[in-house]
Amino acid sequence: MTTLNINGKAVSVNADPDTPLLWVLRGELQLVGTKYGCGKALCGACTVHLDGEAVRSCMLPIAAVQGREVWTIEGIQGAQIDALREAWSAIDVVQCGYCQSGQLMSACVLLQKTARPTDEQIDAAMSGNICRCGTYPRIRAAIHKAAGAGNDRPMTVTAEQGASNKKSVADGGSKL
Repeated sequence: MTTLNINGKAVSVNADPDTPLLWVLRGELQLVGTKYGCGKALCGACTVHLDGEAVRSCMLPIAAVQGREVWTIEGIQGAQIDALREAWSAIDVVQCGYCQSGQLMSACVLLQKTARPTDEQIDAAMSGNICRCGTYPRIRAAIHKAAGAGNDRPMTVTAEQGASNKKSVADGGSKL
């Protein structure tokens, strides 16, 4: 048994230490908002937060996350992600929606680090997230919109907030 800190809670999983975090999240913990895209950490569909950084979970063994904080789209809560969800919906970013949980997770980290990002900063931060539908201009516009919507408030996440958020984004962000 391996104990992991997922969305603010200690969870025990029965998986080999070399098992990618993505498979534990989706298969064992039923946190299916984090998507499988390429399996090579190239597309960003599997993005989660690890100690406050956006990382790809498809190639990250669970042994590497023991003792560290992992947040998924189901658990993340706070001013930045709320502003991003509102902006995503207002600008109608989503087409198929498959990549959107990873897009939102990366955008959230960007706004944590840079309150008012430029186009170039957005492009750099989001460059590892591929959208097959090509909604990049709308993603950029939504990040700018979210940056202007109370982004100066700090992001906070609690297990209780994460549990209530699970219903709205468990399908990977198609209910923004």
